[in-house]
Amino acid sequence: MAHWSTFEKETERETKKLIRCISGVEDEEDQNFQLAMKFAWSNFRFHRYLDVDSHKVQRSVNGIYEKLMVHSDLIKAESWMRLTEEFLNSPLPNTDGTRTDVHYSILSLLLVLSGSPSNTIFTERPRVKEAEPEDDFDWAQYLMEGEDIDTGPYPDTPEWSEEESEDNDSQQPISREDSGIQLDRTPQEDQDNTNKAVQVTWTVGEPEARTWLEQHIVTPYWVAHAPRFPHSLHLHSNLLNVWDQHLYNTDPLYLPEEKAFVRETQVIRETLWLLSGVQKHFIFQHHDGKVSVRNNVVVTHLTSNCLRSVLEHIAVYGQAVFRLQRFIDEVTGYSSEPCPPGSSSSYSSKQGSEPPFRTYQAFVWALNKYFTSFKEELTTIERELIYETVTLSAVLERLSPHLAQIKVLHKVFCTGVAEVPPETPNVVRASHLLNTLYKAIIEYDSVGEASEQAVALLFSLWTETVRPYLEIVDEWIVHGHLFDPAKEFIIQRNKDVPVNHRDFWYATYTLYSVSEMVDNEEKVSDAASGSSGGDQGSSNRQLTMVSFLKPVLKQIIMAGKSMQLLKNLDCKEPEHSQRSSRDAERKSLYSLFLESVQSRLSSQEEPPGDTVTDQQNTKRRLVKMQSIVAQHLEIEDVHDPLLAINFARLFLEQSDFHERFSGGDFIVDRSSQSVTCQTFELTLRSCLYPHIERRYIECCGNLMETLKKDYKLLEYLQAMRNFFLLEAGDTMYDFYTAIFDKVQEKENWQQPSFLNVQLQEAVGQRYPEDSSRLSVFLETIDPSRKKHPVNNLEVLTLSYKVPWPVDIVISSECQKIYNQVFLLLLQIKWAKYSLDTLRFSDFTDITKKLEGGLAEEVKVKEPINQQIHRMCLLRVKLMHFVNSLHNYIMTRILHSTGLEFQHQVQEAKDLDQLIKIHYRYLATIHDRCLLREKVSFVKEAIMKVLNLVLIFSDRWQAGFGAWKIESIDKMESDFKNCHMFLVTILNKAVCRGSFPHLESLALSLMAGFEQC
Repeated sequence: MAHWSTFEKETERETKKLIRCISGVEDEEDQNFQLAMKFAWSNFRFHRYLDVDSHKVQRSVNGIYEKLMVHSDLIKAESWMRLTEEFLNSPLPNTDGTRTDVHYSILSLLLVLSGSPSNTIFTERPRVKEAEPEDDFDWAQYLMEGEDIDTGPYPDTPEWSEEESEDNDSQQPISREDSGIQLDRTPQEDQDNTNKAVQVTWTVGEPEARTWLEQHIVTPYWVAHAPRFPHSLHLHSNLLNVWDQHLYNTDPLYLPEEKAFVRETQVIRETLWLLSGVQKHFIFQHHDGKVSVRNNVVVTHLTSNCLRSVLEHIAVYGQAVFRLQRFIDEVTGYSSEPCPPGSSSSYSSKQGSEPPFRTYQAFVWALNKYFTSFKEELTTIERELIYETVTLSAVLERLSPHLAQIKVLHKVFCTGVAEVPPETPNVVRASHLLNTLYKAIIEYDSVGEASEQAVALLFSLWTETVRPYLEIVDEWIVHGHLFDPAKEFIIQRNKDVPVNHRDFWYATYTLYSVSEMVDNEEKVSDAASGSSGGDQGSSNRQLTMVSFLKPVLKQIIMAGKSMQLLKNLDCKEPEHSQRSSRDAERKSLYSLFLESVQSRLSSQEEPPGDTVTDQQNTKRRLVKMQSIVAQHLEIEDVHDPLLAINFARLFLEQSDFHERFSGGDFIVDRSSQSVTCQTFELTLRSCLYPHIERRYIECCGNLMETLKKDYKLLEYLQAMRNFFLLEAGDTMYDFYTAIFDKVQEKENWQQPSFLNVQLQEAVGQRYPEDSSRLSVFLETIDPSRKKHPVNNLEVLTLSYKVPWPVDIVISSECQKIYNQVFLLLLQIKWAKYSLDTLRFSDFTDITKKLEGGLAEEVKVKEPINQQIHRMCLLRVKLMHFVNSLHNYIMTRILHSTGLEFQHQVQEAKDLDQLIKIHYRYLATIHDRCLLREKVSFVKEAIMKVLNLVLIFSDRWQAGFGAWKIESIDKMESDFKNCHMFLVTILNKAVCRGSFPHLESLALSLMAGFEQC
C-alpha cells in the first residue's frame, strides 16, 4: 500500500467507516466485511455515473425561483436566488475559479437531498462575517527597543504648534461661495464685529439652486392673489386666454372674473387626494356631506367650462368615496355623532353605545379591503407624478375601472344601507343588505362579459359580508347553539320556551321575513313545517328573506333544532375529548364554502393551448343543445331559432343539461323571488348547499335514530294505535264489554274508579308497561245530547301519558283526534255488542202471556208469530248495517291506513317530516271516519241508525208487553229512510270520485238495501 496516494488512503478509511455504519460489522477480517469492501471499491473506481450537468442544475434553480414567485413568497425567492449566486461565485477549497463542476455538483446534491424546497418555512438568518483581528502589536516600541531618546521635561508636548496657523485662519474672511448658505453667527460675535460687516453674496451655484427650488416647491395657489406661475407661450397652453379674448370680443357684457390658476399636476393631485378620502381641498369643497367644485379654478390650457365638467364628474365619485369612507369610520369607530343634514347614513342615528352587528362589520371589512388596494393604486399614480408627465385624462382613463367599481359600491351602499329607515331592527338591516348584494350580482351578471369586473367585485364583497350568517348557521347546525347576540339572523330563539318543553319544536324559533313593498316587519312563527311563511302574507305584499338561504332554509331549521334537541337528550355520546378533537379537525361552513368556490373557479380555467379545441367543442355542444331546445319548443308550438340559441347558451354551463333535458324531466322552477341568471345559482348550488345538506342529513339522522332506539318512539306510536284505535282488540274488548254490561243491567257505570280499575285490569295482563300511562276521565256533555243513548259514551276521555321528547310527536292535540276516533269506534262496538247479545229464546214465553185477556185484541192485530218475524228481520238488517260500517272502519280505514303510516315512518328523514306524517295520518283517519264538519250530515245519519239499534235492543230485551206494536213500524220506517239516504249520498260521492275510499261501504250498504 506504499504506492497509494493520500486521496486513496483517505477514501479507504472513509469507505470502512461507511461499511461499519451501514452493516454494523466491526471486524475487518470478516468475510462479509471484505465482500462489502470490494463492492464499494468497485463502485467508487469503475462507476458509470455521468458528470453533473450545469445547465440542468441551473434550470432547477430557476424553476424553484419561479415557483416561489408564483406562490408570492417574494422574500424566499429573493433569498434563494441571491444565496445560490453567491455560492456559485465564491471560491472553494482546493478548487480554482467560480461556477465550476464542483459548485454545480454540490448544488445538485443539495437539490436531490431536499424534499420540497418551495414548501419549507425559511427565514434567512443574518450572517456576521468574522472581522479580521487587528494587529495591536506595538511596532514602535519594538523597533525603538534599545534606543535612548530624550523627550525633554514635557514629554506630552507636541513637536509643533497650531497657534500660528489658527491666527492666520482667523484673519481670513469666511466664505460660503461653494454652498450658497449664509453663515450663522452668535450674538457675541455680532457685537464684536459691528465694525466689520461682511456682505455674503451668492456667486457660485445660484442659478441651479433657484431652479431646484422652483421645481420642487409648490406655488401657494390656495391663497388669495397667488403669484402666477410661468408657463409656455404656445397656443395650446394658452387656450384659456384665447377663449377669454374671444368672449371679450363677441360679448359686450362679458366681465372677466378673478381666477385661481393651477397646474394640471395640482388638479391631478387634488383629484387623487379626493378619491383617497381627504376632506380638505382647494379645488373641491365639502358642504353638508356633498362635494362641489370651486368656481374660479382654471388651468391655462383648458376652458373653464371644460375643466368644470371634468371636475364635476370627478366630484360625483369623490362624494361616493366620502360617503363610503364615513360609513366605514362610523362602523369601525362606533361613532355616535349625528350626521349632518342631507346625509343618508341612517346607521349613526342609532344609539352610539350599541356596537355594530357583525354583518355590517363584515361589509365594512370588505369595503376597507377594496379601498386599501384602491389607495395603493392612487399612491402609485401620485409617485409617478414626480418623475413622469401625466395628464388628467390619462389618470381618469387609468382609474376608469376603479371609478366604475366605486359607482357599483355606492349604489349597493345606498340601496342596502343608506335607504334603510332609522330604528330598523338589525335582522331587517342584515337581510336587506345581503339581498341587495345578491340582487346586484344577479343584475350585473345577467349583462355578461361587459360587467365581469363588477360581478367579481360584488361577489368578493358578498362572500365577505355573508361570513357572519354562515358562521351563525355553522354554530347552530354543528353545536346546536344559535349564537346571535345582535339579533341579526332571520331565525331567532324564543328563550321563554325551554328545550325540554313539549312545545319546543313549534314555538322555540321565530322566522323573520321582510316586506319589500311596505317598510314594516312581518313575523311568522315557525311551526312544524319550518318553512319561510311567506305564503301567509297578504297578496299585495311580497315577503322576502335572505334569498341565498331560501332553498336550504328548511334544512337549516331542521338541522339546528335537531342538533339542539340532541344536545339536551340523555343519549350516549362520545367522550368530550373525542368531540373536541373532532371540532378541532372540522372545517367551518364558511371555509368549506370558500374552498368549494375556489375549486369551482379553478376547474373552469382552461389552458391557453387548448383554446381552439375548446371553442370547437363549445360550438358542437351549442349546436347539439340548440337542436334539443328547438325540439322542445316545437312541442309547445314555438318556432323561434334565436330563442333556441339563447336557451342553449343559457344552460351551456350545466354539465348534466343534455341528460336531464333530453330525458324530458327537466323542469325550471322560477318564482318571483328566483333569479334569472344560472351562474350564481349554480355556484351556490354546488359550493354551499351540499355542505348544509350533508349536515342536515347527519343531524336529523342521528336524532331519528336516537328517538327510535333510546326513546322508543315507534313503540309509543304503536301503543296509541293499540288502545285508541282498538288494534289491541282482545285487551280493549275486556274494557268496553264491562261498560256495556253495566249499561244493559241499568247500573251506573259513569264512575272514574270503576272505569280505571277495568282499564288497568284489561291492559295490565298483556301490556304491563303501558298500564301506568293509561287513564280514563269523565267530562260533562250538553244535556240535550243525553236524549240519545248513543251519545252517553261521549263523556269518556282516554288519556295516555307520553314522556318528553316523544310528546313532540304525540302532542295533546293529537290525542284529541285519537279520542274522537276512539269514541266513534266505541259507539259502533256498543251497537254491535247490543245486537250480538240478543237471543231468540226471549220470545218463547210471549204466546203464553198473551193468550188470556188479550185474545180479542190479538184477533184484531197481527199474529204474534208475524210480529216476531218482523223483529227478527229488522235485527238482521240492523246487524248488516252495523257490521258493514264496522268492517269498513276497522279494515278499509284503520288497518290499511296504518300500514301506510308504518312504512312512511320508517322512511322519515327528520323529526319535522315525522310530525307531518303523523298529522297527515290522523287527518286521514279523521276524514275517512266521517268526523269532518263538511260531512257531518252523514255522521248524523249513522248516529241515528246506531241510536235506533240501542232502542231496538232495549225493546227486544223488554218484550212485547213493554211497548206498542206501532213502534216496530216506526223503527222500520226510520231505518229505511236513513239507509236510503246514506246509500244515495255515498253512491253520488263514489260516482264523482271525490271519496274513493267510501266505495266499499257504499257497495256493502247497497247490498242490504231493500227496494220498496
